[in-house]
Amino acid sequence: MMRLTISMAALAAAQLFAQQGGGRGGPAPGQSPASRRPPATTNPQSYADAEIQVGQTRFISQCGSCHGRDAQGDESGPDLTRSTLVAQDLRGDKIGPLILSGRPDKGMPAFSLPAAEIASIVAFIHDAKSKAESELGGRRSVDVSDLQTGSAEAGKSFFNGKGGCAQCHQLSGVFATVASRFQGLALLQRMLYPGRGGRGAPVRPAATVTATNGQKLSGRVAYRDEFTITLIDSDGWSHSFPAGAVKIEIDDPLRAHTDLLGRYTDEEIHDVFAYLQTLK
Repeated sequence: MMRLTISMAALAAAQLFAQQGGGRGGPAPGQSPASRRPPATTNPQSYADAEIQVGQTRFISQCGSCHGRDAQGDESGPDLTRSTLVAQDLRGDKIGPLILSGRPDKGMPAFSLPAAEIASIVAFIHDAKSKAESELGGRRSVDVSDLQTGSAEAGKSFFNGKGGCAQCHQLSGVFATVASRFQGLALLQRMLYPGRGGRGAPVRPAATVTATNGQKLSGRVAYRDEFTITLIDSDGWSHSFPAGAVKIEIDDPLRAHTDLLGRYTDEEIHDVFAYLQTLK
């Protein structure tokens, strides 16, 4: 049974490596920081629903582009529900001054907002944090630090041995500097699903279908299951055949990656990723 815990098909949800465990004091050795639960609120506090709703609107317009619409982070801003400052805040005594002064060194501008607007934003942030604390598992976003749990030495051993990666990937060509072109999550996506490069349409393997009368058709595989195969020919036309009634020959240079997905252990994924990061 496949032990892979990473679901790239659900990567848009970014639940990568976000598993319950590790405790509030930090993840256990070898675990991702994402496994930590959000820090506990020092002074639990509640707010009126109306104030939270107003704060949500203000937060989305002022802060959502960086911190996400739900305060759980985006590509350019951290997850506020896991912020120590938010956990220690009491009705805006820490969040308020931060909003007004900003953090220029972190890329956060200062916001000149009325006290009432800041108070509503504080209410929304604390409500979002309270909800996050009640959820099982870790956060949904992915930081580069979440991926740094493997051993580069063990990854190199897997790459050259059990994984068979070195049979196709030589360190004398462009692959030798793969980590200079892809970093963090993009590199992991490239490693697991090179046909997509982590995004976009998949690379369709070439195939030739031979019918019982000897007639052949070549094209790109658009669809295949145990009953049917569909090819797109060079003119863009679609052709479907009963899989059991034809001979199918597929030339898929990425098949080795697909096969590895069923054999990888979680530890091996992290180890190989750690090794790839050294190729710069």
